[in-house]
Amino acid sequence: MATAPTTFNATDYLVDRRIRAGDGERPAVVTPARTLAYADLAAEVRRVAGGLRALGVRPEERVLMCLPDDVELFTAILATLYLGAVAVPASTMLTGPELGTLVADSRARVVLGASAYGDAVRAAVSAAPEVDELLFTDDWPRLTGAGEVGEPYPTWPDSPALWMYTSGTTGTPKAAMHRHVDVRLVAENYAQQVLRIAPGDRCLSVAKLFFAYGLGNSMFFPLSVGATALLEPARPTPRLLAERVARDRATLLFGTPSFFGPLLASDVPDDAFSSVRQGVSAGEALPPRMFHGMAERFGVEVLDGIGSTEMLHIFISNRPGQVHPGSSGTPVPGYDVEIRDERGVVIDAEGRAGELYVRGETAATGYWCRAATSRRVFLGDWVRTGDTYVRNADGTFSCLGRFGDMLKAGGIWVTPSEVEDRLLDHPDIAEAVVVGVPDSDDLDKPVACVVPVPGKHVDSAEIIAWCRAGLAAFKRPRAVLELTELPKTATGKIRRNVLRELVRDELDPSNYLTGETALK
Repeated sequence: MATAPTTFNATDYLVDRRIRAGDGERPAVVTPARTLAYADLAAEVRRVAGGLRALGVRPEERVLMCLPDDVELFTAILATLYLGAVAVPASTMLTGPELGTLVADSRARVVLGASAYGDAVRAAVSAAPEVDELLFTDDWPRLTGAGEVGEPYPTWPDSPALWMYTSGTTGTPKAAMHRHVDVRLVAENYAQQVLRIAPGDRCLSVAKLFFAYGLGNSMFFPLSVGATALLEPARPTPRLLAERVARDRATLLFGTPSFFGPLLASDVPDDAFSSVRQGVSAGEALPPRMFHGMAERFGVEVLDGIGSTEMLHIFISNRPGQVHPGSSGTPVPGYDVEIRDERGVVIDAEGRAGELYVRGETAATGYWCRAATSRRVFLGDWVRTGDTYVRNADGTFSCLGRFGDMLKAGGIWVTPSEVEDRLLDHPDIAEAVVVGVPDSDDLDKPVACVVPVPGKHVDSAEIIAWCRAGLAAFKRPRAVLELTELPKTATGKIRRNVLRELVRDELDPSNYLTGETALK
């Protein structure tokens, strides 16, 4: 007779285990307004879990959260897992209709929202009839005053724990489903074996908790060893992050190229990051210029790596003291990678490009209600990343961009069709295509190629503002190029490769970040 799986609860691993280890008085979470020791965090998690249970939340039921990086979101995620339910942290950058798509898709019955995002959250919930409990941070005492849950639900290692929404390699938002054991594995594989995280570390992340990258940086990694999470609810500008590093003595700084670039261009003092022992970058390939700039100006070595929502965190990384600028490094312990051609055949030759495949135990179990997409991405033990890579002579791996038409802006996946739909809603635009074109640091930026209706011309700034009004800000085009016609094949398909070359020829990449079109 088969035996039942051994129980494992991720919150018990992250929080209660630290109490049993005698870390109750150590600082667990530091925000601009308050500090929670591990004992305080454990008590708050039990109270929030009690409130969720009073709302009728059951094991494996989804709880969607649209909250900033603060104690409320931190404890809500942990409490949801403590109950055996599924935490669904959603982006605070989405508009009401965009968020509504996620709420409806998740079939969440309970939604937790920040009062500051009230209009967007209410608009989202109005499109999701399954929601019967909407609670804002203004009413948080209702959640924490309903009693406590004394013991974690006896989940199994394979029990569902997190749904992380991503556009990823296939376009429209979908939930990558992760297990309780994945939380432990990413902490042990990357944070403990690559970063050598220790109880004295203090982790500060540019990426927020609703990203898989940020969730690992600010929760899984520090709590796994009794270290400290430094949460910042505000937009992470270079000056703000420098102030947080100085005030709270951060030792691990997690960023993206879209943060490190503006940081190097800022007037932040050169000694602002003196407490940081290690920097980390993911989301996009880190340009060598930024690696050298961070090391020379701030004395911070930044480890570039690649991860994905589907794998929960970084699976290829450079190592401390062994960085190969311009590469993603080598596989993290616990992962295997292959480069394959368009037929799926493994490429052994150095320097020959192909699609990157990864294998590891932290792979999502699939996408929620996306069977066809899951079958294209999750192939047995292997996961298709959608990234084009080459293996270098020194054994490291370098990213050459996306295998398809998806693009990233600020380290976040953007679906071109979504932006194109918004552009086509403009009364002066007849046709629109969005392509990703490298800026002066070789980071892809979305550029809109538009054909106006006869007799009309477009104003670039007005078009960009139009997109910002209907989409999350990071999805907006960084430049607009007006054309008389779009290049197409004989069958009417858009020739995106031709458009990319045209944009490179016509636009000055130094202006992409401001969203201003500049013809050469």
